[in-house]
Amino acid sequence: MKIIIRMPNWLGDMIMATPILNDLRKNFPKAKITAFCKKPLSDLIKNDKNIDEVFSFEKPLLKTRHYKKKILKKLKEKKYDLGILLTNSFSSAYLFFKGKVKNILGYDTNFRKFFLDYRIKFYNRKNTHLVDTYKRLLLPLKINLSDSKPKIYLDEKEMEKRALLFKKENKIVGICPFSNYGKSKCWPLERFEKVAEKLLDDKNISVIFLGEKKDKKNLKIFEKNRVFNLIGKTDIQNLAYIISICDVVLTNDSGPMHLAASLDIPLVALFGSTDEIVTGPYLKNGIIKKKTACSPCFKRKCFKDFLCMKKIEIDEVLNEVKKKIYVQKIY
Repeated sequence: MKIIIRMPNWLGDMIMATPILNDLRKNFPKAKITAFCKKPLSDLIKNDKNIDEVFSFEKPLLKTRHYKKKILKKLKEKKYDLGILLTNSFSSAYLFFKGKVKNILGYDTNFRKFFLDYRIKFYNRKNTHLVDTYKRLLLPLKINLSDSKPKIYLDEKEMEKRALLFKKENKIVGICPFSNYGKSKCWPLERFEKVAEKLLDDKNISVIFLGEKKDKKNLKIFEKNRVFNLIGKTDIQNLAYIISICDVVLTNDSGPMHLAASLDIPLVALFGSTDEIVTGPYLKNGIIKKKTACSPCFKRKCFKDFLCMKKIEIDEVLNEVKKKIYVQKIY
């Protein structure tokens, strides 16, 4: 049997989908399993022991006719017996259908019923973690909901190289103060900076700031010793390796949060506008959230007083980081 899985397009969602790969491998040990994934996310799962191949594509180029033909040709040549759609878009189902993928399985959303061989009714996801939403897609294959958790596989030698670069005799706190979805998911930047300043009072602690190019900021904290500013300086693979050597990661609800969780790194994860039950770390590790009347609102921008994040105090976060910083990683 040849199985192809259309992986999600966002970093956090893609990581939360990795248990599917594990569950499929356990139940179909002799199958050839292909992960169909956009770049650069494809670089992150290429070492996954549960798959045989990564079929990667450039998202913007999918809009060009020539590139679509190239993908369709490859799908047809591979003659997949089963296609699992972890995305809910019309286009992903249409691509599998046109690529002659047999037995297409997915949620019945966005007018794509005609392209699905196995249609699963989309349900109200409230109080259901996204990991379990993905796992429900395997029920028609007689694969029950498992206890498998998100996991990213990295090269151990590469991890050791990063540890040497950052003087691993120090404890390392990774700080990810940004989020792609919008400002409403982000604790105020100056509070992250204040926590970092207080952490540096301990000479055995180093701090690494992480983010994308669009997040570049000039902060006074970057001028201090034992602070590494890697905002906009890492690709997705390097981000994973840097996070893997951290002793604790302080973050908003973001892709790096799920990356840290998948690598078993202790977390302090700050939640406001989003729902930690649905998109938090799968094992509910290290969440700080305050109850407010309007949270979760799932909005990109707060039009009120931003109480959900402002209620989270600097000292509260600092104390939680300190509690976790000397906790041994569990593998």
